[in-house]
Amino acid sequence: MPYHLSVRIDPNSGFCFGVIYAIQMAEDLLDEQGYLYCLGDIVHNDEEVERLERRGLRIIDYEQLAELREEAVLIRAHGEPPSTYQMALHNNLTLIDASCPVVLKLQNRIKASFDRKDKIFIYGKHGHAEVRGLLGQTSGEAVVFESLEELLGHELPQNITLYSQTTKSTDSFYRIKGELEQRGYQVSANDTICRQVSNRDKDLRRFAAQFDKVVFVSGTKSSNGKVLYQVCKDTNPATHFISKVDELCATWFQPGQSVGICGATSTPMWQMEQVRDALLAL
Repeated sequence: MPYHLSVRIDPNSGFCFGVIYAIQMAEDLLDEQGYLYCLGDIVHNDEEVERLERRGLRIIDYEQLAELREEAVLIRAHGEPPSTYQMALHNNLTLIDASCPVVLKLQNRIKASFDRKDKIFIYGKHGHAEVRGLLGQTSGEAVVFESLEELLGHELPQNITLYSQTTKSTDSFYRIKGELEQRGYQVSANDTICRQVSNRDKDLRRFAAQFDKVVFVSGTKSSNGKVLYQVCKDTNPATHFISKVDELCATWFQPGQSVGICGATSTPMWQMEQVRDALLAL
């Protein structure tokens, strides 16, 4: 029996401009030379990475970068620490820099802050590609924390300079700032969260509220995906997370229901379209 679902894709979901720029750059070079090295996953979405690998993208890690000589290597939107640029010079590598302009601006601000001898604390995910690049601006001296509890576990100076990974929640960032000020600390807060990402929070709430069911599509490695999925789930408890179309379950839906499809800043539009087609075929 057909389900006759009415299905709509969120027009505000899909790649942010930083990811669009990096992927466009990769595709242009792949068309030109047939292969291209990329340091780390170009985007935190396995399906999109596999699509580009089939076109000749070669994902490498830092150890492989150290062995590489006289090749072109793409730096993805997350940005890199200064040590990567030094290694490239040493190994005679050409870096194709697709670092997101929002991330580069943040790196420069953290570097200037570090040069002023500020005590820097970065709200972000340990080991995340962007955070590694930010830490590198401070020779690894800044403190990275993922929650207020973790931050309060540190010996804190009276004057705190606060930064954030660009894809963190704006609300959480200001909550942390407020809590520190209530405890008597002087906080210089630098809100460097990407507005294209943080505005999705409000857009998604509006979108998710309109449907019987919501399917959120994201790579499992995407930090931004975890945050936005939670936003959807809080707004509409009938939200399901999938990382690829095969994970869809027909039992989640009833005939005639309305379904919204949305995703992270690292979710390609073609993947959400695949999900839409699969739902319409139920």
